[in-house]
Amino acid sequence: MTDLSGIVKAYDIRGVVGEQLDDDLVERFGAAFARLVVGEAASAVVVGHDMRDSSPGLASAFARGVTSQGVDVVSIGLASTDQLYFASGSLNLPGAMFTASHNPAKYNGIKLCRAGAAPVGQDSGLAEIKESVEQGVPPFEGAPGVVTERDVLDDYAGYLRKLVDLSGSRPLKVAVDAGNGMGGHTVPKVFEGLPIEVAPMYFELDGSFPNHEANPLDPANIVDLQAKVREIGADAGLAFDGDADRCFVVDENGDPIAPSAIAALVAVRELAKEPGATVIHNLITSKAVPEIVAEHGGKAVRTRVGHSFIKATMAETDAIFGGEHSAHYYFRDFWRADTGMLAALHVLAALGEQDGPLSELTSSYRRYAASGEINSTVDDQVARQIAVKDAFGNRSGAVVDEMDGLTVELPEGWFNLRPSNTEPLLRLNVEARDEDAMRALTDEVLAIVRG
Repeated sequence: MTDLSGIVKAYDIRGVVGEQLDDDLVERFGAAFARLVVGEAASAVVVGHDMRDSSPGLASAFARGVTSQGVDVVSIGLASTDQLYFASGSLNLPGAMFTASHNPAKYNGIKLCRAGAAPVGQDSGLAEIKESVEQGVPPFEGAPGVVTERDVLDDYAGYLRKLVDLSGSRPLKVAVDAGNGMGGHTVPKVFEGLPIEVAPMYFELDGSFPNHEANPLDPANIVDLQAKVREIGADAGLAFDGDADRCFVVDENGDPIAPSAIAALVAVRELAKEPGATVIHNLITSKAVPEIVAEHGGKAVRTRVGHSFIKATMAETDAIFGGEHSAHYYFRDFWRADTGMLAALHVLAALGEQDGPLSELTSSYRRYAASGEINSTVDDQVARQIAVKDAFGNRSGAVVDEMDGLTVELPEGWFNLRPSNTEPLLRLNVEARDEDAMRALTDEVLAIVRG
């Protein structure tokens, strides 16, 4: 029996093409997914893919697997991940997106969802799919499904523009770094006709990522964007990751705006539409987010990291919006799915509705000093977490919880230490009242983590 534990992650499938993922295996994943969703009366599966060299072939292999089980496929071709979610939601079909997001070119993967962009994670179907592929997917006795092609880019762009009205915005100049990823496919269509002058950077689709990694959370990957914003006097800068479901923002000075501040800004705008609504935030977002939600009459609900967990909690609470510190933003009006593009439109609408600069607009949403995510490769993740818990757990005023990894709240600040869901790393996030307190707490935790 094949062991797929190395590539079936907490909420997606991801591995090195040719070593861990190939056409045959992906075809079996397609067949297993079809068997899962056909029991839920799905008439077809919508399939999209990013610009990686391996993506079209893997998407076709998956489609063969789906149709081998008598289920049809709607192929939308090149797409961002949130474009795939739009197709799943608007067509009310389960979906599969072929992308490895910001991972290097040798990787690829599959993000799966049920009809209406509902999540598929370990606890909501992914474990079942893994077991089916490992044990061998039974053959289907009947006519195969058929593949049809459908272009949804225009409909996707139009839907987003209906959700955020920029018609009254002052003209804005915005630098956009697509990182040779799918933002180069979606941004021109979404921004078409808006009062926004786009300065495009790396819009050419190229899965080898020749200019920089398509991971805007790494400061090294937004240096070019920062320089461009300053050079042309832009009002803002946007950076998208490889599959364009995440968006990172810099202000008119080229200074990064923390995703938690963006989450707070968008939450305020959504709460203005529905006072008293629930807003989800994961446990590594700034404490400012739940504070600001409460100040604007909303109810903040804390959850663990990961899109399948956020989406499930949004469904349970009927939350209007959800934000993660990784720059994933989720909207009830977008089938509770994450879309960096819609968050970007909210930021630009908020900026265009007033005369001040973006730095001034976002200043009230930035209250604490944060470390950002710090990764450590260690031999024994569990032992290191236990050592940190032992060191901090009994301190005066310490509050410990283990919802997702280890979170310790202290009088001077808080930190979360958790294993990555996708890589062999321990991830540390620290926040404190000021820079000195944050750096001291960070250094103390890292000294234990790294021995």
